[in-house]
Amino acid sequence: MTHPTLQQSHGPQYTRILSIGAARGDLVVPNDDLVGPIDSSDEWIRQRTGIITRTRASHDVGAVDLATEASKEAIAKSGVDPKLIDAVIVATISNPQQTPSLAAVLADNVGANPAAAYDMNAACAGYAYAVAQADALIRTGQAHYALVVGAEKLSDVVDPTDRTISFLLGDGAGAVVIGPSEYPGIAKTVWGSDGSKAGAVGMGNTLTEFRDGEAPWPTLRQDGQTVFRWAVWEMAKVAKHALDAAGVTPDQLAAFIPHQANMRIVDEFAKQLKLPETVAIARDIETTGNTSAASIPLATHRLLQEHPELSGGLALQIGFGAGLVFGAQVVVLP
Repeated sequence: MTHPTLQQSHGPQYTRILSIGAARGDLVVPNDDLVGPIDSSDEWIRQRTGIITRTRASHDVGAVDLATEASKEAIAKSGVDPKLIDAVIVATISNPQQTPSLAAVLADNVGANPAAAYDMNAACAGYAYAVAQADALIRTGQAHYALVVGAEKLSDVVDPTDRTISFLLGDGAGAVVIGPSEYPGIAKTVWGSDGSKAGAVGMGNTLTEFRDGEAPWPTLRQDGQTVFRWAVWEMAKVAKHALDAAGVTPDQLAAFIPHQANMRIVDEFAKQLKLPETVAIARDIETTGNTSAASIPLATHRLLQEHPELSGGLALQIGFGAGLVFGAQVVVLP
């Protein structure tokens, strides 16, 4: 049987991140504000996590508001007319409604309507996943320019009495515009999952259990030891695979930007990857906290603000979290 020949779309050979924007929650929350209900101390939180303060958003500020602010900055800096953005991908686990997507509302807010728009749930690896998708969509001709956003209001899913993760979490959004490039700006993504460890980190119960009065409002929980060991041992290997996939060595990096889960994990990564002193390491967690999908772009934004000379250099970024899921790639910094 002969099939009619379907037309296929083809895009540019390469893509890169053109610009970056950021928005953090408007409230600065020190450790002392959180230690009462978890019977802890400022010193304990600092030693275990490296967090001194975290940013959280006021009651009336939603994840979509943070996403809009970050996106407007990224679009303005990119010089791209928002009407030319035809894909909007938002990595989030804290859209307060299952549907419509945060992305569709965001696309309209920033003037990218009628872009293809969708939310993506890969927890703390969400931004790395979304970058991989935007790169593929543009190179196959499915999109010309993509807006990729990690946006979270994790304070909506925090139990103040939870000792496992609540004190880590913050609110914020980071956004990038990705478009065609004359040179490779986004290397192959190394990504994957391990659902056998689904219970290690995630919501403590379901929305249906909450509806039926069988459980409280779903909030984040984790088995800290399991997550820590997995992150330190397995994710260091993934980071090395991402370097190999990009064909670069640690000494060629300008920056290392891991998901801001815990300062001890960041430090252990740097040791295992044998990163030379010349590589700038993102440590945004100290004052922003863990913002899940928003953490890598927020950390990137801060690093470029503090060290503008890193622009154009290579950065290894890696996200990992609930699922368990992971994603890593080397990118050229905007």
